[in-house]
Amino acid sequence: MHYEPSLNEEIKVRYFALVGHRAMSKGKLPLNDLAGGAGRMDVLIRGLMAGLLTSHGIRNDVEVMLHLQGGPGPHRRLKFVGSELRGFHAEERSVAGLIAKSIKEPMPAIGQWIERSPGVYDGGGTLERTLKEWKNVHLIRLDANAEKLWKESAKLPSDSNPNPMDIAFVLSDDLPLEIDDGTPRSLGSTWLQGHLAIGLCHFLLDEHVELNL
Repeated sequence: MHYEPSLNEEIKVRYFALVGHRAMSKGKLPLNDLAGGAGRMDVLIRGLMAGLLTSHGIRNDVEVMLHLQGGPGPHRRLKFVGSELRGFHAEERSVAGLIAKSIKEPMPAIGQWIERSPGVYDGGGTLERTLKEWKNVHLIRLDANAEKLWKESAKLPSDSNPNPMDIAFVLSDDLPLEIDDGTPRSLGSTWLQGHLAIGLCHFLLDEHVELNL
């Protein structure tokens, strides 16, 4: 089941880049050791599910890019397109299976995408390449030490009316990001786990809270 906008609602895309500094990029994914041998793949999977899933369906206005940087070999990117996904379930091991299906295959050349499952694309490239591809989208780098993502005067609207904008968020696993790209914004002074941060981003956009961009 997919979240569908109304007929007069223009679809805008929410992009999330999740960086896995130690996440496996090639080989046989250890499904029974996602937090250890897979390089904290569990963190990325929780973020992936938070980005794409609602209680009863999939957000078709979302794309999530996993950056697998733990080797062996060069960095790898897996792109999940909400509007095209099929067989994507709210179960960590099932999602891990989709990742495993991709990384067991030879890595595509940078700039080439191969669809491994419906809505799941496999490609080479770094985070820097992703950010260049998103150059026309407002990019937010989540940072607990930065200004708040919402305006100081912002109020929670009485009616839900999703914010119609293309916007991208970049966040990391349990290791800090080492980039200066994007506008640094926080969701509060406490460093949150990635999947919780993504949930808050969706809430602010779903409720059209005025953002501090």
